[in-house]
Amino acid sequence: MSRKCLLEISVETVETAMAAERGGADRIELCGNLSMGGITPGAELLRTVRAQVRIPIFSMVRPRAGDFAYSSAEFAEMKRAISAAKESGINGMVLGMLTKDGRVDRRRTLELTELARPLPVTYHRAFDEVADLHQALEDVIQSGAKRILTSGGAESALEGAGALAKLIEAAGARIVIVPGAGISGANITEAARRTRAREFHSGLSAALPYGSTEYQKFEAEVRKLAEQIARISQTQPEFRS
Repeated sequence: MSRKCLLEISVETVETAMAAERGGADRIELCGNLSMGGITPGAELLRTVRAQVRIPIFSMVRPRAGDFAYSSAEFAEMKRAISAAKESGINGMVLGMLTKDGRVDRRRTLELTELARPLPVTYHRAFDEVADLHQALEDVIQSGAKRILTSGGAESALEGAGALAKLIEAAGARIVIVPGAGISGANITEAARRTRAREFHSGLSAALPYGSTEYQKFEAEVRKLAEQIARISQTQPEFRS
């Protein structure tokens, strides 16, 4: 029996969330302002998307664009965002914090993952800013997060495929490594072959710019990814149990 790989799509509107679901996405990462890397979505957007889609929704928890070393006030804002997302019926959180010297802020990340419980936390691409990815892996595991969204420290997941494969091997069953950055229908099969990942993340920015209202095209691009992932699950030996 094959083990299904999962596809997560990042969106910033109700319409793109619905298009992602129609296209076959398994999970949505809901953000505000994706052109700036994604920030915490507003409460109204959270509630509206939750009412319109049935697949799991993970909410970005990021108080601002820029670096990932947050002030006490910003940390308090992240806590409020987690509570609001839980009240909206969201299925998980996406967040990341670094210390001023560029390491995973394990203590405060742990505090946020505890607040998010029982919902799972994905540690986002702040991970790619650290100097030592393997130490960061251990720090994130200790923080209680369930997933790491990463490009392996490279500009794209395909460029970082070698590092991603090593992270996946080191992580074992302790945490899920989710390749993201530049994933598309044109390269996801190669990314899967080289990394052996089981979950993948895409914003499809290479196919459609953020803010595009071409929802049918967005749906079609998601469908291409979903179809490729279905084939990967069924045909590649490393994805069969």
